[in-house]
Amino acid sequence: MIDIGTDRLGPAGDLFYDRLIRAHAGLDPEASQRLNMRLVLLMANAIGDARILEAVLDAAKGSSDD
Repeated sequence: MIDIGTDRLGPAGDLFYDRLIRAHAGLDPEASQRLNMRLVLLMANAIGDARILEAVLDAAKGSSDD
């Protein structure tokens, strides 16, 4: 089983979240969506493990508020 629920960022997670929100400031919805897609692809490449990526994708789909 792949553990993706453990907080590995600690307080840095809040700093990253703030940086993410600021990165979207002033963007129209389309530009914001493009930024999100680039970010997802860059992070996926940085992770580089298909099993982890599948687990993350499944977790994200399962926690959707849609």
